[in-house]
Amino acid sequence: MNRRTLLHATTALGAATLTAGAATRADAASSRTPGRDRPLRVHVVMFDGVEELDFTAPYEVFSASGYFAGREVEVRYVTLDGPRTVEAAYGTRLRVDHGWAPEEADLLVVPGGGYARREDPGVWAEIGRGALPRALAAAARPGLTVSALCTGVMLLSAAGLTSGRPCTTHHRARADLERQGGVLKNARVVDDGDLVTAGGVTSGLDLALWLVRRELGADAAVGLEEMLEYEARGTVWTARSSR
Repeated sequence: MNRRTLLHATTALGAATLTAGAATRADAASSRTPGRDRPLRVHVVMFDGVEELDFTAPYEVFSASGYFAGREVEVRYVTLDGPRTVEAAYGTRLRVDHGWAPEEADLLVVPGGGYARREDPGVWAEIGRGALPRALAAAARPGLTVSALCTGVMLLSAAGLTSGRPCTTHHRARADLERQGGVLKNARVVDDGDLVTAGGVTSGLDLALWLVRRELGADAAVGLEEMLEYEARGTVWTARSSR
């Protein structure tokens, strides 16, 4: 909470103006859209061997997004095995306090990591173990958007969630994704409604900014871009009009 307060305090005055405008529009939208009067709930899925940038970038964007919209945002790291310490790809150890509860989420975000090293912890190990792909397959339901970035998309592929659907992933895994039935799109972010994917290690920023724009409005995304000093990269391929 102290860190989020610091983030808010360091934003520019121009971003504060955007916040006010975003809040006005988001409040109006919440009165029309069912469910908008409760927090947007984002669960970032963690596993051993996960890439550090893959999970920190979306967490940062979603955690700060509540300052630029009239809707509260709740972000948590979750693991399939329940609360435990996860060791990431470069040795970072992170205590995850929340277990698997996709029925409590509006957005699932699946990072990647370890796809190039089959003998190490990471995506390949989770695919081999099978438990996480099965849990992701079982999680799908109306009202839940499942998203993934980089080689985390291959966990969705192993779950059967990308078969026959527009998607993308890290450039080194694209051939595998296509062989497994995904309809590959050459875009930074691919939005197919309740399935949203992004390609590349740094694409967690772009995935999260797009989902913020979609769920919380363009003003919220613009405010975040100003705060982060980062403009979303590339084209978003979408099967529907943006909100």
